[in-house]
Amino acid sequence: MSDSTDPKAALIAAALMHVPFDGWSEASFRAAAGDAGLTLPEARALFPRGAVDLALAFHAQGDAVMVTRLAETDLGALRYSDRVAYAIRTRLELVEHDKEAVRRGLTLFALPIHAADGAKALWQTADAIWTALGDTSDDLNWYTKRATLSGVYSATVLYWLGDQSMDHAASWSFLERRIDDVMQIERAKKAVRESKILGPLMAGPEWLASKIKAPGAAPADLPGRWRR
Repeated sequence: MSDSTDPKAALIAAALMHVPFDGWSEASFRAAAGDAGLTLPEARALFPRGAVDLALAFHAQGDAVMVTRLAETDLGALRYSDRVAYAIRTRLELVEHDKEAVRRGLTLFALPIHAADGAKALWQTADAIWTALGDTSDDLNWYTKRATLSGVYSATVLYWLGDQSMDHAASWSFLERRIDDVMQIERAKKAVRESKILGPLMAGPEWLASKIKAPGAAPADLPGRWRR
């Protein structure tokens, strides 16, 4: 997934040789800088926080390649739930040979000091998937879709890390079950909206939800916007 002409990609690729042994640590960062032919100040200029920023860049790199793969794939014949499953599977297959780096990343972002960074990276993956699949929601659904997918994705990653089955078949079955669980919730919500008794009770909450807008034209440092 790396580009040898890009110093950031070269540094990520070099780090992947050390992370399985030393984690996303200062030791790995220094070793990677040397292997990539960069001085430590040069490496710091690319990744000011060292290994933390390097781990985030590795994650973002995987997201970018996934988006490219999805754009090159004709998913038109698949149900929407199958498209989501395919996207998650693609994302994990891209790092199949760097499984230990992913495991070490989870360890890093489990630390309270880096938990916010980990949550942001997870949200960005969910957003990348929905955007690549053509999601056009701009209300509360924008948030709920990404929150739900973040839960499905994170659960699947944890299962995948411990999966020893052939070609990770057990992980893909696990993923299908999680998505099916979500679809059952969506079907239940639809039934409530269409109910003559319960439907009117949802009118108020749904009106309120329609006023919550996705980020877009909102300032970048705000999570959304309210439209009158």
